[in-house]
Amino acid sequence: MSLPFRLMGVVNVTPDSFSDGGEFLDPQAAIEHARVLRGEGAEILDIGGESTRPGAQPVSADEELRRVLPVLEGIAAGGWIGGGQVSIDTSKASVARAAIAAGASIVNDVSALRADSSMAEVLAQSDCECCLMHMRGEPRTMQRDPAYDDVVADVKRFLEERMRFALAAGIAEERIMLDPGIGFGKTIAHNLTLLRRLDELCALGRPLVVGTSRKSFIGRILADAVGAREPLPAGERLPGTIATSVLALERGASVLRVHDVAPVREALTLAAATLGGRWTARSLATTQTS
Repeated sequence: MSLPFRLMGVVNVTPDSFSDGGEFLDPQAAIEHARVLRGEGAEILDIGGESTRPGAQPVSADEELRRVLPVLEGIAAGGWIGGGQVSIDTSKASVARAAIAAGASIVNDVSALRADSSMAEVLAQSDCECCLMHMRGEPRTMQRDPAYDDVVADVKRFLEERMRFALAAGIAEERIMLDPGIGFGKTIAHNLTLLRRLDELCALGRPLVVGTSRKSFIGRILADAVGAREPLPAGERLPGTIATSVLALERGASVLRVHDVAPVREALTLAAATLGGRWTARSLATTQTS
């Protein structure tokens, strides 16, 4: 059965990720984790060497490369990626360039080409796809009193502007994906509004990437539901991840970025089968990019 979504499996090669706390900092552990995610059905493996959690401190390009290159090379040497793709989660042009040389075919830039003036050129000169994400400020500052006139309209306007910038830089439109940046400079209310009105962003005409997986707003909502003071820890947020991923898919998301590939894939497969004919031709078309 042809499914109207792709799963992007998260491989954090960092010591300070909110979701796994350095569990895959060792290259061999990260390579094995990537192999498992691919086996569970991840069409894309997203490799990141710099945490983008709220308050995260930046790392140098050299350190980022030291973390991710052995993993990218190990994935390439393993030969099990098959028809899948490898994505590099970076905002640094030098890291993107090295990752592309090592086999990455997607650059997932949370800064939407704003952090490094050379990133657009690197992408324009390659055959890579890219994901442009909305974020207020930078990871260190993005959660300081985020405010919007209308979060959906503001995010849509930002993504439209960044797509125009990418096109002007020579990046082909068919190689662009867009991400509203759930949890990146947004309150719980902002995140829920974006999910509820995600279909409005489909008007931009490009595949939408949505990553709610294990995000703190899920932990807070679930804790509030049972009267707990502290948000549920990241490892207990799978039910919320599944619920928000299904809702995102129903509203037009094409790529779901998740940590727990197998259970999310099962839930989305059932959701797709249930919705059936409600999928629009546009939604089906945007699940495939060249």
